Amino acid sequence: MRDNLSAYSQADTEETSTELECFPYSVQHQDEGVCLLVRMGPHRILLDCGLADISSLQKNVSPSSKLPADLVLVSHAHPDHARGLLSLHQVFPSLPICASEVTSKLLPLNWLEQEKIPQFCQALPLRSPIELQKGLVVELFPAGHLPGAVAILLTYTTAQRVYKVLYTGDFFLSNSRLVEGLRLEELRGSDVNVLIVEGTYGTSRHPHRRHQENQLAERINRAIADGNSVLLPTPALGLGQELLMLLRSHHHFTGRDLDIWVDGAVARGCDAYLELLPYLPPSVQNFARHQPLFWDERVRPRVRRLQTEHRNQIGKSPCIILTDITADLSQYCRAETGHWLILLPEKIDVSVRKKYAAPTTIESYLLAQHSDGPGTTQLIHNLRPQHVVFVHGSAAYLADLTSLEELQNRYHLHSPLAGTTVELPIGDTFLQPAAPEANYQGEVTELDTVINISLPDTITGDPRWRQFADTGLIEARWQGEELVLRGLTPRELLNQNSDRYIIPDVDCCGTCRHQRGQRCWNPASPLYNFRVTLEGYCPAFEENQ
Repeated sequence: MRDNLSAYSQADTEETSTELECFPYSVQHQDEGVCLLVRMGPHRILLDCGLADISSLQKNVSPSSKLPADLVLVSHAHPDHARGLLSLHQVFPSLPICASEVTSKLLPLNWLEQEKIPQFCQALPLRSPIELQKGLVVELFPAGHLPGAVAILLTYTTAQRVYKVLYTGDFFLSNSRLVEGLRLEELRGSDVNVLIVEGTYGTSRHPHRRHQENQLAERINRAIADGNSVLLPTPALGLGQELLMLLRSHHHFTGRDLDIWVDGAVARGCDAYLELLPYLPPSVQNFARHQPLFWDERVRPRVRRLQTEHRNQIGKSPCIILTDITADLSQYCRAETGHWLILLPEKIDVSVRKKYAAPTTIESYLLAQHSDGPGTTQLIHNLRPQHVVFVHGSAAYLADLTSLEELQNRYHLHSPLAGTTVELPIGDTFLQPAAPEANYQGEVTELDTVINISLPDTITGDPRWRQFADTGLIEARWQGEELVLRGLTPRELLNQNSDRYIIPDVDCCGTCRHQRGQRCWNPASPLYNFRVTLEGYCPAFEENQ
């Protein structure tokens, strides 16, 4: 177990207490999802169940109750937090499973292949402390990220003291199109002892949410203007509906003669959102009073469900398609359907081919659904817990968080491996072990025409090195006073060297001296800091000598 324990800023004179433990069945989000067992005194609470295989839970049952936990609390309805719940209910039908009311309504979308899903999830109200077992109180707070997503506050009271554990699930401090962000003021001053928090983005810093939306809208707008169609593979819940609201309300698309087609489970997700309209933010409800939230053939751009009879229309004119991340994209990128721009969301695995029957350009975009590094540390500093347990993220990103000096000096930090118990004693003082190596000393050598940056070979021991150095090419950019290096991926190189041939004597972005990494770096250009197509052009063009 990677367990980084820091000295608590104020030594506690109370007796050491081991009333709190956390046993992670799984802490990742790409393969198995998240599933944590928290013990608070005699109570065993299972937080989420994103396991595809629940056999590990079946092996760990209590001899007295014959159950793997006393109850299950679900943070939200995404598969990496909920996919194992149906199997868990089928094997242990007497095990109580609780979530917010909205989450209880969205959960069945995880098992669309099954005809009838039993109503196994008990709905709990928001912001209302409820004693589920003697001495154990649970309270749910909206966490942003997805409708119904909650942060779960557990309070266990003994004759000696009160213990509090907060589990964020996936959280987002910023407001998005369809969900209001987590409100720090609701949790501030709650005297939390243990915070179990996601670390999806590690210490990464993101642009403002509106800036991310504008960049994405601008890229889609240019693709449509160039006569291309746009394909957006997304999860069934969350991102797909956010994209639809962005496309319906952004000034680039309002009133535009354009078809937006929605296919597969994403369309089912839209139907589910429509049934939950009273739970969505007031601005969304107000929008829905004047025009349909999703399905609308009257107001441009038109949003329609993609039916079998519509498929022959695809490609006759530029359009936008939202479909499942698991869909075979070749059913859309067919011969004689024109050029396609396939936009892939960062941090979500989507299977794509190198070649399709139609010419394609494949790019990625950021429209964050989780808080970035500064948002995570902001939450921690507002709650000031004694212990912080990082889950839900790659091992490297979680190690980045546990290496932050601003956190090490104030909190006990844990980044546990699956299958290892984390004891969370309250009132004990820990010694600070050596922090893992996160910085590398190097040298810069200026030559006549190039600059060499030399780093020690110890950097290759980090699992991220192979991806960084995969192509042997890097991109550098300034971030304040710091120079940030980023490895170029094979996908980016394939995209830049695709079947679009750029003639050297044509004035376009591909031959402009300010275009690097398919992004414009000319402050005088209206495309500055935006990704550009190589055949694009703007008045600030300067020939690449």
